[in-house]
Amino acid sequence: MVSLNPETTRSFAPAVPETGTGAIWLMRLYLIALFLPVDFQLGPLAMNALRFYLLLVTGPLFVRLVIGHFGRVIVTDVLFVMHLCWVSLSLAVNNPASLVSATGSASVEFLGGYLIARASIRDQMSFGAFCRFFAAIVVLSLVPALIEALTGRALVPELIDRLPFFTASLPFEMDPRMGLHRVLVVFPHPILYGLVCSTAISLVWVGLKQDIKPTHRLRNAGLVSFATFLSLSSGALLAAALQFMLIGWQWVFRTVRARWLIFLGLLVLSYIVVDIASSRSPMRVFLTYATFSAHSAYTRLYIFDWGMVNVWTSPLFGIGLNDWVRPAYMGASVDNFWLLTTMRWGIPGFMTLAAGVLYLVLRVAFRPLPEGSSLADKRRAWVFTICGLCVTLTTVHVWAGSYSYIAFLFGAGAWFLSVSPEKEDEPVEWRTQEDRQGSIYRREIAPTPYTRSPVQHRRDQI
Repeated sequence: MVSLNPETTRSFAPAVPETGTGAIWLMRLYLIALFLPVDFQLGPLAMNALRFYLLLVTGPLFVRLVIGHFGRVIVTDVLFVMHLCWVSLSLAVNNPASLVSATGSASVEFLGGYLIARASIRDQMSFGAFCRFFAAIVVLSLVPALIEALTGRALVPELIDRLPFFTASLPFEMDPRMGLHRVLVVFPHPILYGLVCSTAISLVWVGLKQDIKPTHRLRNAGLVSFATFLSLSSGALLAAALQFMLIGWQWVFRTVRARWLIFLGLLVLSYIVVDIASSRSPMRVFLTYATFSAHSAYTRLYIFDWGMVNVWTSPLFGIGLNDWVRPAYMGASVDNFWLLTTMRWGIPGFMTLAAGVLYLVLRVAFRPLPEGSSLADKRRAWVFTICGLCVTLTTVHVWAGSYSYIAFLFGAGAWFLSVSPEKEDEPVEWRTQEDRQGSIYRREIAPTPYTRSPVQHRRDQI
């Protein structure tokens, strides 16, 4: 029994992250605006709820980042700013008339989402608050999603469109799949709704492993998975499947220290075997099984082939916002975020973005943390989410709010580089009435001081 005394007893009030309540609400308002499809005119500018919010906060947050209010500036911060600078340079070369508007839009959406995460998620308590709040929004979105799946009516945009001074983009007709309508809910395309919802799977199942009861975790993970399914999008389902695969591998080989090196080795071996044994390239095999139909697979393959023609035609500054070269029978859509980034902004535009993500993921993934700790679980949840997202982005494109959200997700993991395991990772028993009811947890029993014993200090990667 742990004694409760004035020196060690924590408050029974909900635990508050070091970032403070104001910073948490900065994140919450961002997520609310992301799921609020309100469009309006601000003078000559076409605005929506998310863009307006980002317009207000991006400038001040960038100044605070530079002067060190969110910890030291990291390599990813610099690379992302370099990426946006190269986007501006590409626009100046290819689309000078759109330089100001397009640069401002890209900077506000991408940099704004990233900065909000850097500012509001600074420790494991605020990361847990993000996981819970985001999961709650996804679960709430199931109500209009189910109605839309059965009737084809998007309730939220219809209601907003009836309000004075506001408009909302109404859904367009799409072919049903599996006897259900593909749902948009509040996003411009079903794949965007599904992709955004899919990112909550690991955040709930792995990230909240030691924060909420197993039954509540199972229920919430099932609900966000169901929301992902309702998009009936191969890209969203691929993101979910990849996370399930990583979660399963972690559970099966949890006692094997080198499990992730084995996993990477098997991936490389699989690529080599497919390349040797199949008459098709590994990329073609992957796309064939990552889509609902052979037609979709071959369309994506043709897009990749012709997209690379455009890349090698303009490797430095890309093609900007100009139309891309392709056969007359092909549509204008490019279902590959990484490819379209390279096509539009050139190889340097792609490299600065990809290098920023890769640096952050590798640094976070291989930072030694106490295995079995809540901190390690949250790190694992974020890495699983980003890995699933980055692979899926080879089969889909993201824009508008979803584009900002992926930047937010990248920023949501930066705090792992500066967190102190000794300070953050104190073993705690979560046993309160509110936790039993599935609400926000509280600290009731004083934490056992962290010690560097051989058992407690056992380290592992991911």
